[in-house]
Amino acid sequence: MRKGLRRYQELAHELKILIQQKGYKVGDRILTERQIAEALNVGRSAAREAILMLEIEDLVEVRKGSGIYLVSDSNRLARPIVDDIGPFELLQARQLLESSIAGFAAVTVTKNDIVRMREALEMERKGIEAKNNDYSGDELFHRLIAEATQNSVLVDMVSELWRKRDQSLMWARLHERIFDTDYREQWLKDHEDILSALQLKDAEGARQAMWTHLENVRDTLMELSDVEDPHFDGYLFSNTAN
Repeated sequence: MRKGLRRYQELAHELKILIQQKGYKVGDRILTERQIAEALNVGRSAAREAILMLEIEDLVEVRKGSGIYLVSDSNRLARPIVDDIGPFELLQARQLLESSIAGFAAVTVTKNDIVRMREALEMERKGIEAKNNDYSGDELFHRLIAEATQNSVLVDMVSELWRKRDQSLMWARLHERIFDTDYREQWLKDHEDILSALQLKDAEGARQAMWTHLENVRDTLMELSDVEDPHFDGYLFSNTAN
């Protein structure tokens, strides 16, 4: 890996080289996401992050149902790579951290914490019913779980991950491809399962419910943002929590 680059940035650099080697011209449809993943020897989620990076740099354009097209000449392929956080890399970090936090919170949670979490879910439910893009209830619910641990360091860590999400150009670009919002109903159901485990002070149940929730988020974003076949292996996540 080139010094100082994140994994997805290294892959974006390798993808630029691959595009140059193939001799594509502006307007050409380039390799499919599956072919890019195979050529770079990575999973689908890592390949998608590299493609997202080139989209943000206005080098390629992803057209749902059609493919990936080169929209800038090869001279621009040498430009510096934008610094950002890969959305699937971020989700992996959240899955590892927040599942453990949920398990810990089940031991320390109070009645007042539960009341506030219910209010956050009601806020989330109203946002879904209004069909808006307000995720404040979602974010608040996750932050309240961290606060229930009574550990300010964990609260800061969760808040920082959400800050990175909100400021990520790659995350925003990923969501631009998503038109189906029914997935939010499933995520709300996931949150209700987490809350139920917390109410029962079931540490393992809360940990597993959070792990499953963020696995569902990852799978949903992979499928709904896919321009090709969604049934492809990804390396960032395993199917079960170990």
